[in-house]
Amino acid sequence: MRRSGVVVSALVTVLITGLVAAGCSGTTADPTTATGVASSTTEPSASPPGDQTSSPTDRPTRKPTKTKKPSRDPLADAVEGLSGQIGVDEPVLGADISWPQCPVGMGIPLKESKGAPPPVEEAQYVVLGLTNGPGFYPNPCLADQVADVRARSRMAAAYSVVSYPEPERLSRHADDGPYDGSTRLGALANNGYAQAVFNLRTMRAAGLVTPMIWIDVEPVPNFEWSSDLEANAVVVSGMARGYREAGYAIGVYSTTYLWDIVVGDLALGVPEWRAAGQTSREAALAACGPDRVIQGGDPVMGQWVEANRDMNVTCPGISLELERWFHQY
Repeated sequence: MRRSGVVVSALVTVLITGLVAAGCSGTTADPTTATGVASSTTEPSASPPGDQTSSPTDRPTRKPTKTKKPSRDPLADAVEGLSGQIGVDEPVLGADISWPQCPVGMGIPLKESKGAPPPVEEAQYVVLGLTNGPGFYPNPCLADQVADVRARSRMAAAYSVVSYPEPERLSRHADDGPYDGSTRLGALANNGYAQAVFNLRTMRAAGLVTPMIWIDVEPVPNFEWSSDLEANAVVVSGMARGYREAGYAIGVYSTTYLWDIVVGDLALGVPEWRAAGQTSREAALAACGPDRVIQGGDPVMGQWVEANRDMNVTCPGISLELERWFHQY
């Protein structure tokens, strides 16, 4: 939800009044929100674990997230969140990194890291990849990357590549989820769900805290998607449900073209992180426009590649609610 200048002005007035009344010692609530470790996306909620086995074509829904008990007075955090020019929405620069940025030679043989450059110093947030390319293979240096983000007091979020299961994985995880694993589509949906569970273990082991997880939908070299778009789509839907049922908000990373060739007309209606390729900041901001919609969601970030780095910039309105999308270390 985007805040207008009028709303922000009203908020500032209330905050200042509250500070005066409290002798400038007021403190604020942690802005936790729904669907994700702290997000307020207005998506339907998922059936809680333990419900009846569901069809892989069911749209994943979101269960309510418990509001965290505030550790500080709500007033202080609200004031701290209004930094710089109050009510001014400006694009915020960030980055995304994963296994390619690990020290040379780490990871699985088909996805060995090359020691790609880290984020630029000006990056205010970093979206961290959980996988070493395809699903069921963890980012081999995620813990070190999280430690660096924490040491630099940056904001953080997470993303995971979703992939079509290898035959052995398809068999192993056919029943590891809420879908009917005796059917082909049900087994595939359970594989997507199991990929989410695997990634959550990876994320928690590395100490990564995030209000949401982005699902990266694109071709995965050496781990190709099938030619059956419906089958591919249920894998993605299964992953979406896995994250939602764990209490996380979700969004998707892709382009209109890549989404269409992998999952066809699947429409989750969740927030979008849109890629602009080897272009520019201006092109990434243009990707926030209404002509670049991927699957019916609102734009949050645009990405471009520059000097072998993945660069990102927030879309209009997002800078006014960064706590919805990132965890501040």
